[in-house]
Amino acid sequence: MEAKRYLQEVGAQVSDDFVKNRSILSFEEYVTLFMSDPRGQSRNAAQYLRDVMDHYGTELVTHPTGKIRRFKVFDVPASDRDGHVGVAGQEEVQNAIYRLLGNFTRAGRINKLIMLHGPNGSAKSTLVNALKAGMEDYSRQPQGALYRISWIFPSEKLVKGSIGFGGERAASAAAAASTSGDLSTYAHLDAESIDVRIPCELRDHPLFVVPPSERQRLLEGALKKKGLGNGDGQGDSDFVLSDYMVHGELCHKCRSIYMALLANYKGDYLQVLRHVRVERFYISRRYQVGTVTVEPQMSVDAMYQQVTADRTQLNVPPALHNVALFEPHGPLVHANRGLIEYSDLLKRPLEAFKYLLGFSETSQVPLEHFVLQLDEVLIASSNEKHLGAFKELPDFASFKGRIELVRVPYLRRFKQEQQVYDAQITPTTVGKHVAPHATEVAAMWAVLTRLKKPIPDRYQPEVKELVDQVTPVEKMHLYEEGVVPDRLSLSHGKELRKLRTDMYEESDAYPNYEGRSGSSAREIKTALFNAAQNPDYKCLNALAVLEELEAICKDKSVYEFLLQEVVDGYHDHEEFVRAVEAEYLDRVDEEVRESMGLVSEGQYRELVERYVYNVSHWVKNEKVRNRITGSMERPDEQRMAELEAIVMPRGEDPGEYRRGLISQIGAHKLDNPDAEMDYPRIFPDMFRRLRDHYFEERKRVLRRNKENVLKYLSEERGTLSSREQTQVESTLETMHERYGYCEHCAKDAILFLMKKRYG
Repeated sequence: MEAKRYLQEVGAQVSDDFVKNRSILSFEEYVTLFMSDPRGQSRNAAQYLRDVMDHYGTELVTHPTGKIRRFKVFDVPASDRDGHVGVAGQEEVQNAIYRLLGNFTRAGRINKLIMLHGPNGSAKSTLVNALKAGMEDYSRQPQGALYRISWIFPSEKLVKGSIGFGGERAASAAAAASTSGDLSTYAHLDAESIDVRIPCELRDHPLFVVPPSERQRLLEGALKKKGLGNGDGQGDSDFVLSDYMVHGELCHKCRSIYMALLANYKGDYLQVLRHVRVERFYISRRYQVGTVTVEPQMSVDAMYQQVTADRTQLNVPPALHNVALFEPHGPLVHANRGLIEYSDLLKRPLEAFKYLLGFSETSQVPLEHFVLQLDEVLIASSNEKHLGAFKELPDFASFKGRIELVRVPYLRRFKQEQQVYDAQITPTTVGKHVAPHATEVAAMWAVLTRLKKPIPDRYQPEVKELVDQVTPVEKMHLYEEGVVPDRLSLSHGKELRKLRTDMYEESDAYPNYEGRSGSSAREIKTALFNAAQNPDYKCLNALAVLEELEAICKDKSVYEFLLQEVVDGYHDHEEFVRAVEAEYLDRVDEEVRESMGLVSEGQYRELVERYVYNVSHWVKNEKVRNRITGSMERPDEQRMAELEAIVMPRGEDPGEYRRGLISQIGAHKLDNPDAEMDYPRIFPDMFRRLRDHYFEERKRVLRRNKENVLKYLSEERGTLSSREQTQVESTLETMHERYGYCEHCAKDAILFLMKKRYG
């Protein structure tokens, strides 16, 4: 009984969803639906895909060039848990795709192929997969509903005495079965009352049943009633009607059935419409509905077969026996009204995709007996090597005007790169705890391998030397956080921050652009999985990752990027391993110090706030009130000088330094007018120097505390006093709660730190 009740509940839910989603409609019911939402039901594939991107919204994210728009569809919808991951970074590519879809929309037709090109493993396929996942999810929403047609022929029992297309008895039977207003329909007949249902493989738009001249009037009138103009794109709020919707026609098979019905009913159009069933369909990657990925192959992407050749196999209505019905199939057909992806297109022989010359411009593919008219966005991918070879071919000149090239480089910001690894390197996938900084170390090294030395001659003479001296690690941090080197004065640091955008975009116009070469995310993920199997560590930690990176550097026969010439520290991949090791030690050192709680962050903040208060009045040449005496005095020069001796870069003029700090605060207020003053965020370098200074003075105490942690985690725990044990337990608890360390990786990290920094 329990099983039966459960199945009844599920059945009721499925039935409710079927009705609610309006899965089957008569043609009259569809026209009513269309009139209520003409824009949503008049979209071609480019307009639909653009609406998919709009549906999930956007956000402004930080970028080396300023704020940039990110489309949330590339984070993958919450309903998609099919092993797909979101896209880290690549906002420039997202905006380029959206812009091209906008061009197709304004032009009223999809007239070009979008070619994503970049090095292997730069997320070209991931970008397209995210779009497909968004299309799938959106097609299940009310605003994303898509409809196609099929042809229904009632059972001979229902229309006995007719020739298979109906008659008076058929009309009355259909009317009894289901009516919608005054127009009878076979659309809602149950399975037992239907002899044949003939679907449309191309998923023809339902309005194609309306003759083109009348259809245009219907479309423009419905849009005008909704305040969307005439569909010609002339008004600000207008909706551009695509060529596909205005001039598109039924496919060869549907057209043949339509004409046979019209002839049988002696031109009675309403009788023909009885046989039209409008069915909702959903985009599906798995079942190749509205989206298909074509891998490199030799075969043609569209074919057909005659379905009426063998009458013994198909129960077609008698009047169709003399009609040749052809059924198209293949990737182009399956992807119609959606998106087709040509993965590694240029790996195919040129003859296998030469048809794209005409198709990308006309949306038509000629077959032997008829021409396919299609509505789909074409996205292809290629690596740089194959694209370079393709450009050398004579045929490239013909393709050039029909292709929109969109560059997809490797990521150059390590926190975005880390997101790629964090999504796939988890305790579940590697079978053990993932220690803090394991993926971060890998991400930093990967980004360092991709950076190019800036070319000073492309900058103004006064900043050439400044640009020339930027190291790979400094460039990495400049891109990521806008942080400038400690060695620079405040004025030079400010100048370098201004050059951040120019440096990031410096090589965009060149074939050998920054982000074209270096380690790919695929290679790094393999290294991370290998590191997880290191028997020397109970966790996947940064030390195991560093060992794997060193191993990669030795294998120059496998990794092409290792053969690059070292230029002023750039492309020195073995040195990069030592550089990221130093970055790792800095992080561990700071986290252990913070976990010991020797000085609270609040104390640093209070110290800086007091300093800024004095500096602010000094710059304005104002007096400050003495908290004790209440009298007005000059700002405390001694207190300012004491802090400046710790935090101010060597050789900096105190006056210039103070004025520069106040300028930074003013700039922060302009960018964040409603936010509270966050001094650690505004002056990260100042806070870091304060911490380093304090701990340098307390190095002996710090070393002893770290040694106590190691004793606690070994067999020497009993040698510690109860007070020392309590202190260690508090440190370990903070390391676990705040940073994610377990006892094993905490011990590994502190041992390594003691060996490298406190030995």
